[in-house]
Amino acid sequence: MPAWPEHVIWWHVYPLGFVGAPIREDVDPDAAPEHRLDRLEPWLDHIISLGLNGLLLGPVFAAETHGYDTVDHFRIDPRLGDDEDFARLVAAARERGIRILLDGVFNHVGRGHAAFRNLTEDGPNLFRGRWVDGRFEAEVFEGHDALVALDHSSPAVVDLVVEVMCHWLERGLDGWRLDAAYAVPSSFWAAVLPRVRERFPEAWFLGEVIHGDAPTIVRESTMDALTQYELWQGIWHGIADRNLFELSHAIERHDGLLATFVPQTFVGNHDVTRIASAVGTALVPHALAVLFTVAGTPSVYAGDEFGWTGVKEERIGGDDAVRPSFPAAPGDAEPDERILDAHRALIALRRRKPWLWRAHTDVIEVANTALALRTAIGDDAVVVALNVGDEPVLLPIADGRSVVAGEGSPVDGRVELGPRGWVVLEA
Repeated sequence: MPAWPEHVIWWHVYPLGFVGAPIREDVDPDAAPEHRLDRLEPWLDHIISLGLNGLLLGPVFAAETHGYDTVDHFRIDPRLGDDEDFARLVAAARERGIRILLDGVFNHVGRGHAAFRNLTEDGPNLFRGRWVDGRFEAEVFEGHDALVALDHSSPAVVDLVVEVMCHWLERGLDGWRLDAAYAVPSSFWAAVLPRVRERFPEAWFLGEVIHGDAPTIVRESTMDALTQYELWQGIWHGIADRNLFELSHAIERHDGLLATFVPQTFVGNHDVTRIASAVGTALVPHALAVLFTVAGTPSVYAGDEFGWTGVKEERIGGDDAVRPSFPAAPGDAEPDERILDAHRALIALRRRKPWLWRAHTDVIEVANTALALRTAIGDDAVVVALNVGDEPVLLPIADGRSVVAGEGSPVDGRVELGPRGWVVLEA
């Protein structure tokens, strides 16, 4: 695994939504390019101002609707622009020292993909399914008829994915987020990734895995990291339900993964309700305090730093609220200053203490509405104290002395927190 992921913190963007492109109506994958991708460039300095140094982009390839129904892996979606627009974005990011990760949808494609559209019984077949009375009945992804499953036992699919990955890595990427990696056999990734690493040894591969035996998946697939959905759920459930025992348990299980790999951690992404809607704006800093002080490669979902809200719904268009268009410049974002300040302070702490990337966290004390954590290496330590209840609490803080973020005055190894109070301290 390359060394640079130890120092990267991602700003996660869903490009089609960000630039205000049409998602379901009036979409023609073969249309002339609309040069919208340039709208991201004014936000690159915002990434730096937050203390971040990575841009994790959702789908950018030609697709039929939301971007996860790819029809051409080698062409920028015309709703975003063209190859030159993408090259300018990469160059602008490089000038600022910003890494770039692309979303690779390699479990399935859209029905408009040329290889599927031109499929014949006696021709090459990249897809799972069977011929019935001269018609190919394709297997689809999780019941979505528009998403045709690739045949991962086919050497031709292995070759295709290797070619796609290398094509874009040559254009300046730093790695890939592997969409729906949990639905793809680990043996497929084990066939693809070593071939790509032969040419790009510094590339980093993040698998979207929602469930399963994470250490085994990493060992068998050779992926570098997996998305940490269990910790995400423990954070927002624990806070929203006033059951911090759930969060404590999730942190203990999270620590167990570190012997095998360092997960990618988050409190928001393009597929889930925004953290401000999940826990309420008053408790967003509590979630951030956990995210930025436990081990992992963290990401901030664009807009969460402003305290934006949005609820994901299980319906067509149910993702729109969490995938909005962005204003032309960060100055027009109308942030919740308290949430923005918490991001800046906690990201700065993370920058000062890069050892947090793989450090273990001890639960000092836990109750339904109160939690104290200590993450340390040697004599250096970070302590988090949280109160999600409506009454003041007194919590132990071990060797925590200097307040980094939040509010609280340590006295004799303890700190008093007011209702819904929080504090992060360093030794």
